[in-house]
Amino acid sequence: MNIPTGIVSHSRQVCSLYKRALRNVEAWYDRREIFRYRAVLLRKRFDDNRDVKDMAVAARLLEEGEKELFNTTHYQLVKKANSPGGCAYEREVELPDWVLDYWHPLEKAQYPEFFAKREERKKQYIQMWEAQYGKPDPKDLHH
Repeated sequence: MNIPTGIVSHSRQVCSLYKRALRNVEAWYDRREIFRYRAVLLRKRFDDNRDVKDMAVAARLLEEGEKELFNTTHYQLVKKANSPGGCAYEREVELPDWVLDYWHPLEKAQYPEFFAKREERKKQYIQMWEAQYGKPDPKDLHH
């Protein structure tokens, strides 16, 4: 679950409410045509209040929308497979770049352009690091 750590603007809260409400509609109506009809009605409700300038009224509408969503939330929301809580969330592990250093030379020979460019970029990164932080002290390199 993503928890916002900073101040969340009113417009961002409204967008979040709309997305959660749309996912709730999707959970309740599995037939595509009924879902689309309900989604259009939901969008109209949000568009009708788009131009409210009075922040007190806008805050009250947002609070009422949150309460309505809470009271009508489906008991088993649809979770997308790769979303947090989904069945495939974080299933594919991204390997760190250093793993490629341990490839066998015959494996590296299959991708000569990639590994040539990678070695060039590693040298550029070392140069950038040394320009920003200086060269490491030789006594710190040996344990």
